[in-house]
Amino acid sequence: MFYRCHRPAPPLAEFIEWFWYCADVPTYDRVRILPSGTVELVVNLRDDEVLLEGPVRRRLSGAVVSGTYGGFLVVDPMQHASMIGVHFRPGGAAPFLGAAPGDLTDAHADLAGLWGRSAVELRERLCAARTPEGRFAVLERMLAARLARAPGRHRAVPAAVAALERPEARVREVAAETGLSQRRFIRVFAAEVGLTPKLYGRVRRFQRARGLVRPGSPPDWARIAAECGYFDQAHLIRDFQAFAGFSPGEFVRQLGGRVMPNHILQPS
Repeated sequence: MFYRCHRPAPPLAEFIEWFWYCADVPTYDRVRILPSGTVELVVNLRDDEVLLEGPVRRRLSGAVVSGTYGGFLVVDPMQHASMIGVHFRPGGAAPFLGAAPGDLTDAHADLAGLWGRSAVELRERLCAARTPEGRFAVLERMLAARLARAPGRHRAVPAAVAALERPEARVREVAAETGLSQRRFIRVFAAEVGLTPKLYGRVRRFQRARGLVRPGSPPDWARIAAECGYFDQAHLIRDFQAFAGFSPGEFVRQLGGRVMPNHILQPS
């Protein structure tokens, strides 16, 4: 398979962690995408559609926004024949979407429903570009233009996102640090990030624990649980099952099928 990542220059770097492009992913039945507390903009460059798995299979246009998910989701890997995306920083997507991320929680939306004709133009320009670097440049130009016209973020959100990365962080304390009442803080945070602060903190704690697991090296789960702020190992196990759909041991066995960050191939 082919995978390329690109980090944008300022001012986009404040809002976007990376652009990515992938092609020719090995044939598997499904790809499991783990929650990360972020919004993703995804464009299928081969077919003008994105298929979503679930109780009811949904067919969207070839340019979509994946809202912030509180659990894993499953997609058809055949769509990765040629696909490009934007991995926003937590809370970073709000200026670009034309909608509050809180309105897209646990959901996908057609980009055309948010951007209108500009979504079609974006996909056309991306398809016309011949190289990953050329496509990244298209994304950078169009997103920089949207950012220049966008309203600002609430001042509390970037500071709260950073504070909730601390293993010992508590929502009540973070709210106090922002100067907002706890109720107001939760509303503002959920609207701009897409998850409540409590659920976001759980997802990020899972991500920290997941990041300490290495293929071929038996994990010390007790140490990982302690470092990441879990009460105990049983607490860590429950979160792995909730957010990955695997026990920690099964998660380690699945790492050989990793496609790109937060993606795990599910063999048939």
